Amino acid sequence: MKSPEAFRTISEVSKDLSLPQHVLRFWETKFAQIKPIKRGGGRRYYRPEDVKLLKGIKNLLYNDGYTIRGVQKVIKENGTKKLLVSRSKKNNFKENTESNPNTLLESPKYNLGETKRDKLVKVLDDLVNLRKKLDEN
Repeated sequence: MKSPEAFRTISEVSKDLSLPQHVLRFWETKFAQIKPIKRGGGRRYYRPEDVKLLKGIKNLLYNDGYTIRGVQKVIKENGTKKLLVSRSKKNNFKENTESNPNTLLESPKYNLGETKRDKLVKVLDDLVNLRKKLDEN
């Protein structure tokens, strides 16, 4: 296993982040802050800061519901420091469910019809119950 300070190839970063390589290359075109070092033959080597930034971008896009333009705006307004902060909380699901999980669906950025909302609440309740059963074992 490589040390945390070691540079990573695109295939290693792709595997670590569970993202296809073409997505990482696309993000390079959209986020000037991602600057892997390119060696002979165009081979990319990502620094640890690049990997942290990619994790932060992935989190905003896939977990927080941002668009690419929204993430660009966040970076423009706040810089990359917030994205570089390691999000090492592995138990995000548990923390979110201890408060009322239905409040997630009441956020103004989600405009759901009542039928869709009811279905999502049921699915969320099922997931919470499954999580509790898993934690009991």
